[in-house]
Amino acid sequence: MSAVAAKPTAGGAMNPTAMAVGVVLLIIILGACWYLSPTLGLTALIGVIIGGVLIGFGTHFVPVGGAPAAMGQAPGIATGVAMLAAGAGLAGLFGGAWAAEQGMVVAVVTGGIGGGLMMAITCMMVNFVYVFGMGIPAASGKVLNDPITGDSQAEYKSQGTEGHGLPFVSFVGGVIGGILGGAGGTLIYIELLGLYEATFPKMMGATAAQVLPVAVAVAGMFAVALFLVNAVLTAYNITGTIEGPHDPKFKRWPRAIVASAVASALCGFVAILIVAM
Repeated sequence: MSAVAAKPTAGGAMNPTAMAVGVVLLIIILGACWYLSPTLGLTALIGVIIGGVLIGFGTHFVPVGGAPAAMGQAPGIATGVAMLAAGAGLAGLFGGAWAAEQGMVVAVVTGGIGGGLMMAITCMMVNFVYVFGMGIPAASGKVLNDPITGDSQAEYKSQGTEGHGLPFVSFVGGVIGGILGGAGGTLIYIELLGLYEATFPKMMGATAAQVLPVAVAVAGMFAVALFLVNAVLTAYNITGTIEGPHDPKFKRWPRAIVASAVASALCGFVAILIVAM
């Protein structure tokens, strides 16, 4: 978390000391997990870390405008970073959980599609409300031309605002963020579910069928918790609103990667301690 404590005005700069501390903490947690559970536990923890990093990185793509967006004073969706990212990721997580029996690859892809679909629908409805409900076009205040379509933005941006609506690049960024978040959340769930399915029968003295509901519940609980942890961490890194991948704040993602990796490792280690002790 110290990696997030760097000054927000530093843009994409990474505090070397904070990064070093984060890497050391990550190695220590991995070493402790290897000592307690060198096979199933370590594999699960690595998957949890990768999933957490995907969530933290994906959150930077999501266009968030907060309260100013609700009044048409800033581009993005009128909510907070953590709430929107968690909503997209949880939609993907639920979709991926239904496909868990089809294998990891199918489940992770399904989770990514679920998160991306949720964000696509959300972004479409947001623009629908802006254009037909408030009578304002989509325009960015961060770039002169849309990086994808090349459309000019200045002519459509109202004076005294930072832009409004969801430009096409923000729409695409939201879908990408939903895909990454949904895939990351599903990966965390699948890894923990596999660990619990393999260890709960012996630990509880029951059959695999009997412990399956418990394994699903515990894995789901930790997956949701990890998603919220990473979404909130990234929200602190963004500090306010963000239009998407073209926003200068997007360059802060390296700090979030380190913070998400350490936080996911710590939370994942706690989840593994249930069966490793």
